[in-house]
Amino acid sequence: MIIHRARVFLILIFIGIPLIFLTACTRANPTTTGTTPELRVSETSTLPPQSTQTPLPPTSTPVPLAAMVNGEAITLEQYQAELRRYETSATVTGTNLAPDAGTTVLNELIDQTLLAQSATQDGFIVDDAMLQSKIDALETGLGGPQALEAWKTTYGYSPADFQDALRRSVAAAWKRDQIITAIPETADQVHVIQILLPTAAEAQEAYSELQSGVDFEQLAAEYDPQAGGDLGWFPQGYLGEPAIDEAVFGLQPKGYSQVVETGVGFHIFYVAERDANHQLLPGARSVLQVKAVENWLAEQRRQGEIQILLP
Repeated sequence: MIIHRARVFLILIFIGIPLIFLTACTRANPTTTGTTPELRVSETSTLPPQSTQTPLPPTSTPVPLAAMVNGEAITLEQYQAELRRYETSATVTGTNLAPDAGTTVLNELIDQTLLAQSATQDGFIVDDAMLQSKIDALETGLGGPQALEAWKTTYGYSPADFQDALRRSVAAAWKRDQIITAIPETADQVHVIQILLPTAAEAQEAYSELQSGVDFEQLAAEYDPQAGGDLGWFPQGYLGEPAIDEAVFGLQPKGYSQVVETGVGFHIFYVAERDANHQLLPGARSVLQVKAVENWLAEQRRQGEIQILLP
């Protein structure tokens, strides 16, 4: 099993805010939240003032940078620390690192920064009280102050690093939630039945039968006796195959497509019904939410000033 964009932002998992940065194939519900809160720092500790940008210490020697995101620095030290945490996470969870772990980690940091920047622009402030409540919740969820300290030690967080990362993750998660909750409960959807065959020749033979007048649903049931080829209702983008969307959303109800080739075989699609405001199933809405975040990030990357400065 490969870790996909799951960098060690375990903080987000512990505070009940799972990361949205899912690969295109991810199907987890991004609105699902946990209940595990955080740990309290010692009673005598104080939280540093909030900063919207990573401060660069005054020095005559330039601080090495990994990237700049709209004028905000991601230092090489931050990037390397996150990469180590990513690698530690693989060890702790018994998973394999993605072959492009460095790129994965840097992209995650850039995406987090873009989301957090937008949250700040929208007026969302992670003040000291909010941050402390998250720390308290995480502490409770992990089992006490010592458990949190052990967790931070495992993943190489200094107190300042931990609080900075938590501020960024809370702000990013807030912005993420603004994007995904904007996805409506209904969407234009089609109810589709398919005939799926392994070769073009077999699919063409089935298509010829349909053209000769054979009933589509009857023929689909012959090829798929258990499900009758029924794919159910879905919106555009749900299956992740543009060729399928183009075929089925271009059909009128009771119409069937020509043979469509995808990575799993050769299809003929039949639109049994279409509804412009059909209730989305949770899984389908989740897919649209993930895509909404991916599209938002892609647009921010196009519009923003992002420099990759890794040596």
